[in-house]
Amino acid sequence: MCTGDCAKCLGTTLIPLAVLCTLANILLFFPGGKVVENNLHITDEVWYFAGILGSGVSMIFPALVFLGLKNNDCCGCCGNESCGKRFAMFSSIIFAAVGVLGAGYCFVLSAVALNRGPKCYTGTEWTYPFQDGNYLANHTLWNACQSPQNIVPWNLTLFSLLLIMSGIQAVLCGIQVVNGLFGTLCGDCKCCRCCG
Repeated sequence: MCTGDCAKCLGTTLIPLAVLCTLANILLFFPGGKVVENNLHITDEVWYFAGILGSGVSMIFPALVFLGLKNNDCCGCCGNESCGKRFAMFSSIIFAAVGVLGAGYCFVLSAVALNRGPKCYTGTEWTYPFQDGNYLANHTLWNACQSPQNIVPWNLTLFSLLLIMSGIQAVLCGIQVVNGLFGTLCGDCKCCRCCG
């Protein structure tokens, strides 16, 4: 497979993941699937926009760059047609690094949110009733959250999705770093004779 084709495949995969991460983050603003009366009752990690900025918006730019690499020759340079492709592949490494950072931001924040648990009403106050992820293995602790209804499975599901999808995005961008290095060193596929 040519480096441009590989990049296009990665870009095609990153776009739906970015959209899903953005939607998951938006849904977290509605604890238990309901509109809250006070914004202070929303889990703090939701306000860091990890799914919207980290795995959403910052992932769109690398995805678009990856999609355009197959046809991008930058008009060639110095009379060498493949030189432009090499430069384009090199620039994709920088965008892939941005993607890794964005996905890493989302991954870390999702892991922190899962460990901390959701903010909920315990009967006396709005607080974080769980410590160090103790609620993950012990479902009876979920009863500590009286309101919003179903907040624990809601947050657990959405932050888990963000964690998994951002991990996949980081791996895909990492693959593009390696692919970009091959494309920078080899140029187009004809140079490497990998397309026959």
